[in-house]
Amino acid sequence: MASIFTKIIQGEIPCHKVAENEKFIAFLDITPVAKGHTLVVPKMEVDYFFDLNDDLLSEINLFAKEVSVKLQRTVPCRRVGVAIIGLEVPHAHVHLIPLNTMADINFSAERLRMSNEELAALATEILNA
Repeated sequence: MASIFTKIIQGEIPCHKVAENEKFIAFLDITPVAKGHTLVVPKMEVDYFFDLNDDLLSEINLFAKEVSVKLQRTVPCRRVGVAIIGLEVPHAHVHLIPLNTMADINFSAERLRMSNEELAALATEILNA
């Protein structure tokens, strides 16, 4: 069964895309832990991050690095944090989260509420950074 990320990649579910190439897509998390929380996802459906083949594993990190530069240009932060959890969606992905404190990467904290319009505007800013 296709994951929600596969449905996003195939255009069946809309997203707030910030970057894309032939192998990966990056889009804003709709329930972010911090403003700018972005998901980097391989287009190939693989459940577990460390089951990606070595080439894809290297390439997703380089793609995430490019996205993190755009994030840092757009969202004021000290660093862009990286988290790989893999329990919430059965499709490998990387969380990129703008950080100013350690608390900014707390997945147990209440999530931010951003309107569709706010997410769309932020995605456009990051995409154009």
